[in-house]
Amino acid sequence: MIKRLLLIVGIIVSLSSCGEDIAYRIEGKLTNLEDQTLYAVFENDDIKAVDTVICEKPGQFLIERKQGDFREVTIFFEDKTHWVTVYPEKGEKVTITGDANYPTMLRVKGGHINDRLSAIKKELAPLLKEQADLIHQLHNRGKESVNNTIEETDVASRLANVNHLLSEEVAAAVKKYPDEEASVILIQNYFMHPDDTRRMDELLAVLNPKLKDFYLVQKLQEYSARAKRTALGAEAPGFNVKNIYGAPVSLDSFPQRYLLLAFTAPWCDMCQTEDLYLDKVATKYPKDKVDMLLISLDDNQSEVRKVLAKDSIDWNLVTDSAGQAAMLVDLYNVSALPRCFLIDEEGKIILKTDNGMEIKHTLENLIE
Repeated sequence: MIKRLLLIVGIIVSLSSCGEDIAYRIEGKLTNLEDQTLYAVFENDDIKAVDTVICEKPGQFLIERKQGDFREVTIFFEDKTHWVTVYPEKGEKVTITGDANYPTMLRVKGGHINDRLSAIKKELAPLLKEQADLIHQLHNRGKESVNNTIEETDVASRLANVNHLLSEEVAAAVKKYPDEEASVILIQNYFMHPDDTRRMDELLAVLNPKLKDFYLVQKLQEYSARAKRTALGAEAPGFNVKNIYGAPVSLDSFPQRYLLLAFTAPWCDMCQTEDLYLDKVATKYPKDKVDMLLISLDDNQSEVRKVLAKDSIDWNLVTDSAGQAAMLVDLYNVSALPRCFLIDEEGKIILKTDNGMEIKHTLENLIE
């Protein structure tokens, strides 16, 4: 009888353990969460898997995945306007707690990386809260029909100071924990600047060489190399593409003149030629002095040709047909639109900007 009872208990335990064979388990309890639908994006290299999660109770959710090998899970919430990234370890439960209004302060526990990052966040909590509050203030002021410029300037100045203090504290944390993968994540989150990688390079050099095989180290090194490719003073990367009329265009197509490369997109309000001063450049300077090439992430060439036919300016334009614009975006390390590069007569990059007035003043100083 005892043997039969032991056998039955063994079977029950075995069956229950099979149900618990879960590779990744993330539990969350967030306060002030308004939208109860979340999206979990599991990632590893080029592999992505997306789960839609509905909170069981207000602010409480459970994410489980039995299969896969993932390095990161990013959870988007509040209609995908906020997110938090966790770094799971197989078989290790992860918990996320905190105020949904302060995503950078959410506490993520479970696994060595998450625990270390949460400990650092706890030390930075006052600065992180002040940063979030100031960003919220600027956002709300932007919605108001009448803005107080003096107050906006004050808030922006305070935010810049907080951002500076945060970067200094984070750099100190990286130097304090040079052996830990969490430090690499901090470098990625705070020092991945597309136009200036000096601080990132400095902190990468501080890391223990044993971290060289950590996937993010290689990613950051490659990012730094791409950024240096289009740094001020660098030789502009060469290319061979065709414009919307089928004519071949390369860097050599613009000899002995300034070339303004302008990356735009049809959905980008700031990308309009008048906002970037491009129409003024086209009409003010002869092409043997200043020439332009527009790169637009627009795949409908026939529609673009119809629009250009009505324009008095003869634009030289490359669209995303056959991935040409996307290739140039990657080649020139364009991280946001619009983005303009001014290349001098020797083929060197002398200006990177998204500001039309800066383009205007730079050309006036160079030519006039």
